[in-house]
Amino acid sequence: MFSKSKNSKEIDSEQREQYEYARARIKQKKNLMRHFVFFLAGSVLFIVLDEFLNVGQEIIGNGWYTWAILIWAFFFLVHLLNVFLLNSFMGKEWEDQQIMKLKAKQAERMAELQKKIDKDFPLPKAPETFNAKTEIDIPLPPDTK
Repeated sequence: MFSKSKNSKEIDSEQREQYEYARARIKQKKNLMRHFVFFLAGSVLFIVLDEFLNVGQEIIGNGWYTWAILIWAFFFLVHLLNVFLLNSFMGKEWEDQQIMKLKAKQAERMAELQKKIDKDFPLPKAPETFNAKTEIDIPLPPDTK
């Protein structure tokens, strides 16, 4: 997967970045599947609690499990859309584009600040001590070939 040659260091970093991205996507999908399993188990638990054990019927009323399951289904749907739909719109390319925009804004702001500093606090000019037109009379060392 990773080569040992020195000239392909950039390729290795790209492969590493792709690996990290794939690992993050797998973790997202794994968490979604875990959420789905908990949703199913919780739904069955709500039905058993309401219908068979009559838990919460005095306070909430009969059939409360349908509302609980619908609310949980809404949250599961949001999670599902986030993993599959929003990630395609706001995936790796989108993140890279946003980073480039922020870096450009930062560079622009730094240039503005540097101009302001140069204007407000100019550096003193160094006195001209060496003129390129002046010849220096230093003999060259002899060739030792």
